[in-house]
Amino acid sequence: MDRGRWRRIASQTGRSIAVWAVSTLTMLVLAGILPDFRLRSADGDSATDIAVTAALGAGAFGLLSALVWPLLVRLLLLVPALVLGLLVFFLNGALLWVALWVNPVERGSAAPQTAVVVAAVMSAVASATGAALAVRDDDAYRRRLYRLAHRRRRTGPPCPSTPGTLFLQLDGVGYDVLLDAVGKGLMPTVARWLGRDDGRGDGKSAGRGDGKRDDGGGAGEGGQGAARGRRATHRLTCWRTDWSSQTGASQLGILHGSNFDVPAFRWYEKARREVMVCNRPTSAAELQARAIERTGHAGLLAGDGASRGNLFSGGAEEQALVLSIATRRRGPLNRSRAGYFAYFSDPANAVRTALSFVAEAGREIGQSTRARFTKQRPCVSRGGLYPFVRAFATVVERDVVVAAVMGDLLAGRTAVYADLVAYDEVAHHSGPTSRDAEKVLQRLDRALALIEKVAEHAPRPYRIVVLSDHGQSPGETFRSRYGLTLGDLVRAGCGLPVPRRARRTRSGAEARAAVRAALRRPVEEGAEHYRPARGSEPVVLASGNLGLISFPDVPHRMTKEDIDARHPALLPTLANHPGIGFLLVRSERHGGVVLGAHGAEIPLAELDDNPGPLAPFGPGAADAVRRTHTFPHTADIMVNSAYDPADGEVLAFEEQIGSHGGLGGAQSRAFLLSPLALSPPVAEDAELVGAEQVHQVLRRWLNESGSTRAPEEPRRQRAA
Repeated sequence: MDRGRWRRIASQTGRSIAVWAVSTLTMLVLAGILPDFRLRSADGDSATDIAVTAALGAGAFGLLSALVWPLLVRLLLLVPALVLGLLVFFLNGALLWVALWVNPVERGSAAPQTAVVVAAVMSAVASATGAALAVRDDDAYRRRLYRLAHRRRRTGPPCPSTPGTLFLQLDGVGYDVLLDAVGKGLMPTVARWLGRDDGRGDGKSAGRGDGKRDDGGGAGEGGQGAARGRRATHRLTCWRTDWSSQTGASQLGILHGSNFDVPAFRWYEKARREVMVCNRPTSAAELQARAIERTGHAGLLAGDGASRGNLFSGGAEEQALVLSIATRRRGPLNRSRAGYFAYFSDPANAVRTALSFVAEAGREIGQSTRARFTKQRPCVSRGGLYPFVRAFATVVERDVVVAAVMGDLLAGRTAVYADLVAYDEVAHHSGPTSRDAEKVLQRLDRALALIEKVAEHAPRPYRIVVLSDHGQSPGETFRSRYGLTLGDLVRAGCGLPVPRRARRTRSGAEARAAVRAALRRPVEEGAEHYRPARGSEPVVLASGNLGLISFPDVPHRMTKEDIDARHPALLPTLANHPGIGFLLVRSERHGGVVLGAHGAEIPLAELDDNPGPLAPFGPGAADAVRRTHTFPHTADIMVNSAYDPADGEVLAFEEQIGSHGGLGGAQSRAFLLSPLALSPPVAEDAELVGAEQVHQVLRRWLNESGSTRAPEEPRRQRAA
């Protein structure tokens, strides 16, 4: 046996002894503090006997945790994530109780509730001690990371030497927000990749919104002068989303190459008589199947790929926390829970995550209370279950996905795509540029640094690509500004009863005036002189600042002429409302038209020469609207809220002060951060437009890395 191997054995033995000693000391301290936990017999024992009891108990607990715990977690893979996280504490306490029970000196005992506390503290202390001792030992660090991997490749061919590719999606982090965070020093890892020593810049490009690519050495305008001192390793590119600027449309296009016929986050399909929602498992599975049928291939990750925390699988053979397979009845039942096993197989992870979960929920309660007392505007309700929803998104989902990604890197997978949703969740309720959201960006940057460190220990080199699916635009809600919802406004335009709270608002009065003008007849308060046909009540849905109005009793997409004949006041009421930017409707004469205030009616074919109400929304708006018009499931009336270019604000039809889903402002500007070793995303002075183009870029990069995979048949993916 060579000297190096003896040195590794000695080092590992020394660390094990040190962890055992610290665990023993921790058990002694807890026995002195907690009244229901003792390490001596009723008659009393010497200090030596108590120390021996503690040492044997700590050793038995450590062995049981290492040997039994992974088996227990694997048996519980079908348990929901939050339930599994809570069970961790009780099962860990049971292991401690067993450790005391098998102790040969038979002196220790603990009440059940005390055993849970002692086990949690000991797991956390042992994990922290082992990590601290291994921090300077690369081999030890690598072995510790391997314990987080959800699956090791013990058999099969050796890992290829060609580079693997990791795609990390920072959900909702727009191009402008990323530049601003780098300029403020909030994301030092990203700043280093872009060639900035301290992550601080002049902020000149933070307000840039022309959608042009930025392929220079850093984040400055046109790539000029951004790299300071340190050589850049990545380039930053802005890409423009489709009209439906939300995760469902963007991620479906990125992973599967087609997001055709996804008009919004939620929409009504007349043929199925069903509301489709992108984050509903059944809808996600259906959308994925449709995309596979259109493209003829399984997706970006087909073959040796992994999909983590996404709405869709991308054709990956390894999937965890993927929504589109959440309701699957066939195949391995634990497939969608594999990420939980990778993380909770170490009880110390559960302890650390649970403590962070409680801290994050408390942080949200404190922040929302401060916002309420200081009367911050705009604001939305942040009570109820939201603190726990935020804590799950920013702590549990992040920790589990990062652990799964680390396992994929150490297993040498060819392509990995993972989504971190923390920022998007917080920005919806606190605002895209709020202090709360900035704190999340800092934690996401630390996750990037950890993943980068793990990649150094992977069996193959990795190229890390970071991207977003959309941005977010600030602004108060439509309801808070005008006192009524989009649904209320639609009902007023259709002559349907409107809630009393809406009738009393100025906007409600304006809506009634529009009805009277359109019908050329008086409408008395409390009376309905215009009664629509029975069963014609519209379905009104919202996706950020994008609204969709459908008439379920009409089997086809209605035309402007049909709507005017049925509800003469509806389109004028909507188009002339100050909170509405423009409408898209089908036209018998022009095919499709955009409607705006003061009778503006622009055929889609003429938008390039006369953008009309689309002018404030900037370049690309006309193309996005024309593309959506071709979708079979586009709503009868598509409504985009007003947009103020001066402050970048939109009016969300949902209760969100940071929103996305339509056109207007930063929500349409996503980013792509790619290694310089890869080819530029697009040619010089060209724009990267739409999620489908991003898919083509990512597929080209996989080919450049030697990761070419033949497309699979759609049937194989459906049956997987």
